[in-house]
Formats: sequence, structure tokens, C-alpha cells
Amino acid sequence: MIANSRILLIISGGIAAYKCLDLIRYLRREGAEVQPILTKGGAEFVTPLSVATISQRNVYQDLFSLTAESEISHIRLAQDSDLVIVAPATANIIAKMANGLADDLATTVLSATDKPILIAPAMNTRMWNNSATQRNICRMKRRGAIIIGPNHGELAEGEIGLGRMAEPDEILVAIEESLSGPLSGFKVLVTSGPTHEPIDPVRYISNKSSGKQGHAIAHACARLGAEVILVSGPSSEDDPPSVRTIHVITAREMLKSCLDNLPVDIAICVAAVSDWRPSQENKEKLKKYNNKDDVLKTIDLVENPDVLANLAGVKTNRPKLVIGFAADTENILQYGKAKLKSKGCDWILANNVSEVVGTFGSNNNKVQFIAENASGDVVVEEWPECSKREIASRLANRISEKLRVKI
Repeated sequence: MIANSRILLIISGGIAAYKCLDLIRYLRREGAEVQPILTKGGAEFVTPLSVATISQRNVYQDLFSLTAESEISHIRLAQDSDLVIVAPATANIIAKMANGLADDLATTVLSATDKPILIAPAMNTRMWNNSATQRNICRMKRRGAIIIGPNHGELAEGEIGLGRMAEPDEILVAIEESLSGPLSGFKVLVTSGPTHEPIDPVRYISNKSSGKQGHAIAHACARLGAEVILVSGPSSEDDPPSVRTIHVITAREMLKSCLDNLPVDIAICVAAVSDWRPSQENKEKLKKYNNKDDVLKTIDLVENPDVLANLAGVKTNRPKLVIGFAADTENILQYGKAKLKSKGCDWILANNVSEVVGTFGSNNNKVQFIAENASGDVVVEEWPECSKREIASRLANRISEKLRVKI
């Protein structure tokens, strides 16, 4: 997997920076292309010349370098790679990543990338054990970052403890695993967005779903190596990279597309499917009144097919894991538990979509994870409010953990 891969290596300011010279050498020996970024602190420990000589690439350092920006912009640096490695990762750069700071080239690139990130921490034991550092590490894990190390051993100050950067050969193994991805070899089906149920050529029944959460989940699964099919209702969200997106309009089209793409290993129903549709679609625009007596026209509704229940109820080659979302405005947990049972799915993520919360269309979400344990008891996890991207990463990681222990 390493051969022909493009690795972006960010070397920050720690004495373990010297190990990165060997890491670059190992990666190039395996056939990888390594593009280094050297922070101001990193340049105190290894020289740009030594890094450039071993990598055979220009070493970028300054966000405001006109020469560097004319050669390759920081946005291209963020995108033109298969994996981003931060090694050594100091407490400082970890804190900046966790809190979205972008005050130099390295952190700006990290803020702009949507590629997998591997972090190799290196610092004093007390700094590693600091509650703020641990909080930042947990935040990066929730976003899908892979943490390798630190190891226990002799530190720069002569102390013995946890804080040594992982050795280059250990990082090489982590890179191999990251490039293959924990969901590599699995096929994932995701539904996203609303559906539009036509009343006539210009009107339809729908809801306020934006597709942000479903698209983020599709992207997160693809980042972990899965083959992803996204069946999306009308949405202004861009199609996620490395995902095959099928655009549909109605609930019946969504169900047909889902069934046509079975079998899959995991089905994740995030779409807010309209529960009802008009019993007939009028071929011409309905007029405001339907007769001379100004009697308002009524529209007969019929129930739409249930996409989640259909996928959970597949008799042959049912997905190993069927996951649904339960969006409601009251009694969120109660309705979420009921949906887990009535739909026959494995997991439910219940969320509040009332106007006061503003989940629909926003970038943030707060969910309750509902599942049955081995004893058949329903268990609930309260996930903290965070971005929909973080929810997506957390769910994708949970799926990969479940699959690794063989469902």
C-alpha cells in the first residue's frame, strides 16, 4: 500500500525530529513520495537541507513565502496527498489541531486537509499526562486521527517515562494500516438528504434536511478505506470524494437504488425520507381553488415505503450492520428506542431536530447512540454536541471496531 502513495510529513519542534530523517528514508525505500513541511521549531532540530536531500523534495516552511505559494499553494499541499503525518507531534501542535488554529503553514494545511491524519506524539511525560493534552488527543481521535505512541523510555531530559516518539519502523506499520484503512474491503451504503414527493410539476412535500450529516458519514467511511455508495436526495452538498453518489428525488427512487446496490456490508440510513406522498401526481399545476364556490382543494396522501425497515428486513444477504437515524422534536430517547425495535436495525442515532435546536441545515449535531448489548438490553450513549464531521468520524470508527471483533 505504501508504494506510489503520497505522504505529507509535518515535522514539528521536538528533539525527536531527527527520527524523521530515517522515516523519510524508509518511506522512499518502500516507493512512497514524501513531501515535507518543516515548522519553525522543527528547523531548530533538523535542517531544511538535510530534509530536502533525503526526501528529494522542496521543503516548505513559510505560509507567506511568495516563492513557495507560486510553486504549490498550501491548499494543494493539503489535498495532494494520501496521508498526512505529524511527527514529532508536540503538545503545542496537537493543541492547535484540536482547536482549529491555523497560524503557520503546518497548521493551515492541517486545517484544510480532508485526508487521514496520523499523529506521533513526542513530549515530556508531564506534558503528555496533562489533562489539556489528553483532552486534545481525545478530540483528535473523535475526528478520526490515528495516534501512534508515545512510547515509554528515556526522554531528552534524562527522565524515564511515557513520551518518546514511536520509532520509524512502528510508524511505517501504522502508515501501512492507515493507507489500507480499517474498513478496506467492506462495502457501505449510505442514504442522505431529504426526498421530494411531487404534488404537481412545481410543488412537492419535503423537509428541511440538508444532507450534511449523511454526506459527512459517507466521506468518513471512504476515508477509512470502505467502498461507499451514497444514495442522496436533493441536496446542495458537494458529492464526497472517493464515493459513488447516486442522485434520486423520491422515497421510492431511493429505496429502489438501495435495493439495486445490495449486497453491502453496512447500511447507514441517514436520509430524512418523507413519510407520505400524494396518492397521485398532478400533471398540471394545481390552481388555488378547484371550483367556482372557492372550495379549497384537498390532497390525498399515501404512506411511502420505509427505506430503513426494508434494508433491515432483507432476507438474503442482509447487511452485517444496519444503522438508522431517528430525528424527532420531543421524547427523543423514547422514540429512538422504539425505532430500534420497530425497524429491526442494529443501531439508532437519535437526534433532536426541533426549531430551537436547529440541527437541520447546521454544521453541528448532538446524538444519542442506541443499541442492544450482548444480553439483549438496550444501552444508550450520550455523545457530546460537536460538528457533523466529528459525529461521522466517531460513527465510522465505531463501525470499524465492531467489524474487527466479527459481527
